[in-house]
Amino acid sequence: MEVGGRIRELRAAHGMSQDDLAARVYVSRQTISSWENGKTYPDVQSLLLLSEIFGASVDSLIKGDVETMNETIDRDIETMKRLSYVMLGFLLLMIAALIWVGLQAFAWDWPLEQTVPTFVLALVFWGVAMFAACWVDRIKKSHDLVTYGEILAYWRGEAVDRDTERGRRERMIPSWMKVIRTVGMTLLAMAVGAFVGYGGAALADMLLG
Repeated sequence: MEVGGRIRELRAAHGMSQDDLAARVYVSRQTISSWENGKTYPDVQSLLLLSEIFGASVDSLIKGDVETMNETIDRDIETMKRLSYVMLGFLLLMIAALIWVGLQAFAWDWPLEQTVPTFVLALVFWGVAMFAACWVDRIKKSHDLVTYGEILAYWRGEAVDRDTERGRRERMIPSWMKVIRTVGMTLLAMAVGAFVGYGGAALADMLLG
């Protein structure tokens, strides 16, 4: 993959650090490192910015990597779509399992030990959904996608505009704060799932009499 080496050469020729270049392309330093090491490719918008910064044509940057770049980006987009569907599907299955647990425990007064298998099944569904979510998050990080607009543009195969106020704010948030936010959102999702499951069980019990 020549584009990574080309970016490294031009960056060095212009006396720029990875942090300097990252700030001008509106991505993280890790993203610049991934490009230069051939782990990921810059998208169209980033290539245009790199071309402007280095005073080089896009063709000279990508050289013979066009086909491979397109294949890699298309593959990541397709993977993200499939994982998103898997995540949504298993979250719905988890809610259905929690409704079933609610019916067993509260509507039919089953002993606790008899509801355990269904509860474990709900946890398995949730675990698969979280695995898919983590995989999607990994793809987002590799392409430096931090806002919904950026993710949607990437999903559609459009140019990703990272030079937005929200995008800049998101990139300024420390990593530890993002971890806390992710954990909080996960706990909230579990609480919402449990609430929906209990409410669904109560509704089903009322309808079934």
